[in-house]
Amino acid sequence: MCQDCGCSDITSEIGIHSHTHNGEHQHEHHHENGDHHHHHHQLVVENGTTAKTVTITQSILQKNDRLAERNRGYFAAKGLLVLNILSSPGSGKTAFLEKTITDLKERVKIGVIVGDLETDNDAHRLGHAGAPAVQITTGTACHLEADMVARAAQKLDLDALDVLIIENVGNLVCPAAYDLGENWRVVLLSVTEGEDKPLKYPTMFKSAQVVIVNKIDIAEVVGFDREKALHNIRRVAPDAVIFEVSARTGTGMEQWYAYLEAQMAEKESLLGIG
Repeated sequence: MCQDCGCSDITSEIGIHSHTHNGEHQHEHHHENGDHHHHHHQLVVENGTTAKTVTITQSILQKNDRLAERNRGYFAAKGLLVLNILSSPGSGKTAFLEKTITDLKERVKIGVIVGDLETDNDAHRLGHAGAPAVQITTGTACHLEADMVARAAQKLDLDALDVLIIENVGNLVCPAAYDLGENWRVVLLSVTEGEDKPLKYPTMFKSAQVVIVNKIDIAEVVGFDREKALHNIRRVAPDAVIFEVSARTGTGMEQWYAYLEAQMAEKESLLGIG
């Protein structure tokens, strides 16, 4: 995990940028304070053990989990369904969200928080699709954390939304360890990535309530073995709901929309909304 490998030893600022439909954006930069996890690289190894690293890692995740529960309670009070969308780079995650927002914008009010190491290109794309979007640029951090999401959420009018989507940094390792306060984890698997991805990255897929198999329009061209991929997903995440879609052509997207809207209705019923 990134607590051990040093990839979250951040030297640059965390940037949070909110985008409006007219293309204007506001910037907010934060230097992480001294008690953040940047100090975990001071590794102490005694008698061949890494007990110090384990202690630090537990402390980092416990702090994040407390903040995630605070986020979850806050989002629940706003009546929001919150999705944490995860995948490796190049899976078509942004295109999938772009298609979802475009097709549902007359039926569902969606806001987006986007995480990337650099640039706000994805937030611009999703803003143009019709969703208010906030970009978090993480510098060298390979995942989003609950406190980043809490700050970014303050830049959205949550009372005007039905669904909040968090597009996490493209990575199948580190984001799996960080609860952001979401209701669901949605993991994308592209047909171009190979059928064994769920077996190689089981922690990510085990934590998913939904798995999206994307780019099925090119499955035959790339030699994708559908049955093997579905078997591997079910082996690792037997309770996950699976959708096979093409964000480019729209194939399978209506089934995803129907599921999303059914889950929204169920949540509203439980909360006594509507």
